[in-house]
Amino acid sequence: MLDMMVWVWLGVTALAAFVEAVTMTLVSVWCVVGGLVAVFAAYFGASVPTQLLLFLGVSILTAAVVRPLAKKYADPHKVATNADRLLGMEAKVTEDIDNARSSGAVYVDGKTWTARSTDGGRISAGETVEIARMEGVKLIVRAKAAVPTA
Repeated sequence: MLDMMVWVWLGVTALAAFVEAVTMTLVSVWCVVGGLVAVFAAYFGASVPTQLLLFLGVSILTAAVVRPLAKKYADPHKVATNADRLLGMEAKVTEDIDNARSSGAVYVDGKTWTARSTDGGRISAGETVEIARMEGVKLIVRAKAAVPTA
């Protein structure tokens, strides 16, 4: 039975590795690590339930610890730019922002940017806005709430 379980776990590991290689979705790579631990457990004579628990435990633990880091560094759609630092900053409207007319500009951090409002509302030149997000080379801004005077 020992030799058979080593081959079973090697098969599980190989299948998980193949699925990961084909899909590259960071789903089954965790089972490769768990499968390797189960192979060693089987080789050294652990019972089948122990092998199964080791496989599941190591796979889940590996996914829980490594997946957040892997997603952070392997996300092909996220391109970090220095412009990300603009998010949350205040900007001065230099050209009326009107989403319906596709017009508007703001000045922030020494540069003029094309701008649109978050809610589609019009924002007049001279007002101060907050940068909510970026879409391509456009800043999406929201009007700063007026501070009431006492």
